[in-house]
Amino acid sequence: MSSKNNTYVTQPFLPDLQEFIPYLEQIWDNKILTNAGPFHQQLEEELCRYLGVKYISLFCNGTLALVTALQSLRITGEVITTPYSFVATAHSLLWNGIKPVFVDIDPKTMNLDPAKIEAAITPSTTAILPVHCYGHPCDVQAIEKIADTYNLRVIYDAAHAFGVNDTHGSILNYGDLSVLSFHATKVFNTFEGGAIVCHDAKTKQRIDHLKNFGFVDEITVVAPGINGKMSEINAAFGLLQLKHMDHVLNQRQAIDTFYREHLRDVKGIECVSRTCETKANFSYFPIIVDSNYGLGRDELYARLKEHHIFARRYFYPLISDFPMYRGLPSAHRDNLPNASYISSKVICLPIFPDLAIEECKRIVDIIRMTA
Repeated sequence: MSSKNNTYVTQPFLPDLQEFIPYLEQIWDNKILTNAGPFHQQLEEELCRYLGVKYISLFCNGTLALVTALQSLRITGEVITTPYSFVATAHSLLWNGIKPVFVDIDPKTMNLDPAKIEAAITPSTTAILPVHCYGHPCDVQAIEKIADTYNLRVIYDAAHAFGVNDTHGSILNYGDLSVLSFHATKVFNTFEGGAIVCHDAKTKQRIDHLKNFGFVDEITVVAPGINGKMSEINAAFGLLQLKHMDHVLNQRQAIDTFYREHLRDVKGIECVSRTCETKANFSYFPIIVDSNYGLGRDELYARLKEHHIFARRYFYPLISDFPMYRGLPSAHRDNLPNASYISSKVICLPIFPDLAIEECKRIVDIIRMTA
């Protein structure tokens, strides 16, 4: 069967191609393709307004943004983080020569459990790297209190959290830095892309130097930087995407609501609850398949695939189970009971703006049929 008949866990939102042509024509006219061109600068300004943040630095992808965020704060030693995330979270630490220290998650929020952080702090701990998993905010107040007590930096992996607010505004304003991903699978995408949100002009300047080889001017290099710049084409696409965000979020919310209404009475299926967000982005739709359901998690995953529905087991395996991490003392499964359990039970169902409600109904029917 062709891919057109398959339903994947996500699909990028793509506006009508004709809407993008004028942006490309401007790029062709001015012949500026990169190096903080006009679209790059405009997107930084418009994202600050849209997201309610003071400063943002665009990157070619979220992983390089994570690597650079750690560099910008000169993080060394050990960093406390979650095993329940995409591997880029921990990989960014290894790329900086930093030792990840894994701490268990809260089984309800699936975010780093603040109650477990303090016990993992050692004299070598310099920072905490939590993840707003599925776009649901961490317990930012508890994490901030721990960080203040032990003089630790906090960098939030906010790859899932574009546009998410709590009662105080953007969730991106917490911590020292927040890192976004604009990958094609994300709520807001620039084909590939990412960004670092910071709170002051001096930090933004250092980040901007680091992402451009450390250059300050034509002949002055002040840091061993890398090439993390976003191109003009990516930035232009981001500007176009922003115009459609209300539609994107409304469509995602409709799918989220449909799933919750039609799965809430299915025995053995738990729809993951939101945390403290006052504005959600509906970036994922995870369910927990427990022992009361008629099939095991992997059996349901296979059953959906038989019907050409390609759900994903986000996040399985745990980061701490991969070869480059499992030798760490903190990676032992006895240390991570909640993360290990959730990883063995979770499935993320398809959710994206162009997903028809009729297809959502088919997915729900398959799940209910095997209950």
